[in-house]
Amino acid sequence: MYHGILNVYKEAGYTSHDVVARLRGICKQKRIGHTGTLDPDAVGVLPVCLGNGTRLCDMLTDRQKEYVADFRLGITTDTQDSSGRVLSRRQVLASPQEVREAILSFEGDSLQVPPMYSALKVGGKKLCDLARAGKEVERRPRPITVYSIEILKEEHPDYQIRVACSKGTYIRTLCHDVGELLGCGAVMTGLKRTRAGEFRIEEARSLEELQKLSEAGRLGEALIPVADMFRELPALKVGREDYRWLENGNQLKPQAAEFFREEKETWGSGKGEEGAEPFFQEGQEFRMYSHENIFYGIYRYDEGRGHLVPVKMFLPDAVLPERDRP
Repeated sequence: MYHGILNVYKEAGYTSHDVVARLRGICKQKRIGHTGTLDPDAVGVLPVCLGNGTRLCDMLTDRQKEYVADFRLGITTDTQDSSGRVLSRRQVLASPQEVREAILSFEGDSLQVPPMYSALKVGGKKLCDLARAGKEVERRPRPITVYSIEILKEEHPDYQIRVACSKGTYIRTLCHDVGELLGCGAVMTGLKRTRAGEFRIEEARSLEELQKLSEAGRLGEALIPVADMFRELPALKVGREDYRWLENGNQLKPQAAEFFREEKETWGSGKGEEGAEPFFQEGQEFRMYSHENIFYGIYRYDEGRGHLVPVKMFLPDAVLPERDRP
């Protein structure tokens, strides 16, 4: 079984679930999950987690996203993109300067009403299913953050923008809201996700590429280790005598772990160098490795207990049940 993350380039026509289904065949395993939906007509980055990496799905979903979107002023549809039924056509009276100001005004924190054609659930039912049945229900505005907006192309009334935003931001709704602000409506005509957290489109691989790698027995070349998702955290290594506590996901005494200074490629004392501040501080998180340098999970120092406590464990192959091993 493979464990880790694949940076998949999702092509148009595939749902996120379609990508997972295809990868189950390519990888020949069931434990696969995606990190957030991407509309069928959209293309771009879709991180997919395999094996014990599926425990990362919720964490990766929360990370910042970046998109390049095209939209046209003067048209509205029921889906807020060009795949939907046209609801209105209006004259665009706004000048290019007014359009630029309207677009840039959405930078920062705001509340966004989710579209009816979305996977969100209300009363246990998906909004998109209700919309297809001709029903519309009230949706509560949700807080979003647009970290930056850049206008890439202006061919009035057609525009292209780059948006860096928080989890839960609907770009087609953002385009729609720009049109509403200008009084003429707008419809998204194209969407590409260029980044999801640290996953960038330049490194993404298509399903066909992954299929060929799998057939050649080289799929591991595209697999990103789970531990790489926590590179910003310092690493600790547990000695052989305390390994049993780590193996079972128990809390650990600070003395049981040594600090790995990666830039020196050596293992050193967890207490830091002489004259330095105490290394173990309240709330500090660490990547935790066994005495055999196998990544096991994330631990946090609890000053009140005086122990390192597990935050999330990623059991390696060595301790997986036999049925779950490759």
